[in-house]
Amino acid sequence: MTRIGFHASHEQASPRQLLRDVQHAERVGFEMAMCSDHIAPWSSRQGHSGNTWTWLGAALALTRFPIGSLAIPGSRYHPAVLAHQVATLAQMFPHRFWVALGTGEALNEHITGEHWPRKEVRVQRLEESVAIIRSLLAGEEVSRDGPVRVDRARLWDLPEEPPDLLAPAISAVSAARVAAWADGLVTVVQPVDTLREVVAAYRGAGGPGRLALQLHLSWAPTEQEALALAHDQWRSNVFAPPAPADTATTEAFDAFSERVPPDSVTETVRASADLGRHRAWIGEYADLGFDDIYLHHVGQAQDAFLDAFGDQVLPAVSDGGQR
Repeated sequence: MTRIGFHASHEQASPRQLLRDVQHAERVGFEMAMCSDHIAPWSSRQGHSGNTWTWLGAALALTRFPIGSLAIPGSRYHPAVLAHQVATLAQMFPHRFWVALGTGEALNEHITGEHWPRKEVRVQRLEESVAIIRSLLAGEEVSRDGPVRVDRARLWDLPEEPPDLLAPAISAVSAARVAAWADGLVTVVQPVDTLREVVAAYRGAGGPGRLALQLHLSWAPTEQEALALAHDQWRSNVFAPPAPADTATTEAFDAFSERVPPDSVTETVRASADLGRHRAWIGEYADLGFDDIYLHHVGQAQDAFLDAFGDQVLPAVSDGGQR
């Protein structure tokens, strides 16, 4: 049975509000949560970006379900520092924390002043960082003199079992490559044929673990409101690679998205006032083989969405009624 989770968007709400939202999500029946890790939002209209790692400790303490996060080993987080954070959360909250290790975006990583590398360099750095993090989580002392330098790093507090290290991947090519090291895969909503290719590439390359999908959606009392909400909050997130990874500022994203028409947003956000339509979408993605689907309502206010989906969507999904 597919599990349904809640996505806590740090770019769209304050950390304090997100703590209330994640507790609300657990109360109405969501089985888990995930969050993003940004230092800047994609749009000034979103307007937030609290510290994910501080928030995770509080969120895990105030809930009982699993919570995971995206994380980028690189200029912002040296992999030894990231491994330290991951190990501490996993030690405090056994079997409740996972992390998805990606190549990152200039929007967040440029702040250290380091040169933003080409994609292939970022991929190589990620793979080396994953090896470093796994060794540290296994209790080893690590030294490296390669592109990622480490000097006699060791973690003194370790979880009983290391948490899952998932891989975020958008394309089939990336999904096949990360299968060599990932404990599971997480991707975002795309056309069904594209998602089918991503799933097949990951599984075909021997990728283990659970498949997770972040489903961007917009729900409101009317179709017009749902579309307007999606356009207001998510039109900065409709661009194809490499733009999302290589654009360095919120202001640039806002400029790029100034003339994005409302209908274009529906390619990346499932917008509808019809809860039955949302149930059908969830079922369609579950049928592709996704074990975990995290619902990301792109509105900044979550209460009405959480109550409506908790009452009329989650029970149907749990009963298999989405198929």
